[in-house]
Amino acid sequence: MGLLEVICRDPDDARAAEDGGADRVELLGSLEDGGMSPEPQVLESTVAAVEIPVRPMVRLRAGFSTDGGELSHLRGLVKSYLDCGADGIVMGFLDVDTNIDTAIMELLAGTPPCRWTFHRAIDSVLQLDRAWSTLLVLPGLDQVLTAGSPRGVEHGLDTLIGLAHEIPEAADLIMAGGGLAPEHVPWLVRAGIRAIHIGRPARAQGSYDSGVAADLVRSWRLLIDSQAPR
Repeated sequence: MGLLEVICRDPDDARAAEDGGADRVELLGSLEDGGMSPEPQVLESTVAAVEIPVRPMVRLRAGFSTDGGELSHLRGLVKSYLDCGADGIVMGFLDVDTNIDTAIMELLAGTPPCRWTFHRAIDSVLQLDRAWSTLLVLPGLDQVLTAGSPRGVEHGLDTLIGLAHEIPEAADLIMAGGGLAPEHVPWLVRAGIRAIHIGRPARAQGSYDSGVAADLVRSWRLLIDSQAPR
């Protein structure tokens, strides 16, 4: 059985995701520019509402950079989230050359030490092989959310499959998401990628104006489970 993660905004979304068979929640405070950090109080109430793990986004501005002035705020958020019961965090920062900002990532993941997901900043790097070499040695990293392309899985599917074949460790880390469609899932599973991330597909008419719908999440749960080796 593969992992199914669902983007949620609040406890109601999270309960619906859990009812539909989701394995984990990615909690966002807002959906602009790929998602921003939630308030710690919302995280705390969401964690209390479900049994499945919840990971909040650590991101306060558009783009994938940060600076010293923002860093103390980010570190405070990480500590607050973990104190509130977060399973881990979701983050991803790049430097001015679009390389992974290892100093920032190691600092945030180590205050205190936690598990974390590198989000779709990976799809904006210029040197993908170098980025993956960096990711594979970062402490605490256990998932990489990627579409294989800034334009979504439709355009990045071949990249994801290629990564899974060329870098065996990548298949275990990749969580495919971003414009994901049901027809992509068999190809991903066949390549050894078994973690799936959905946002709009979990909502009526694929709109973030609607809450998460348990029946839509369940349809993805059944799809993923149907691909399991027999």
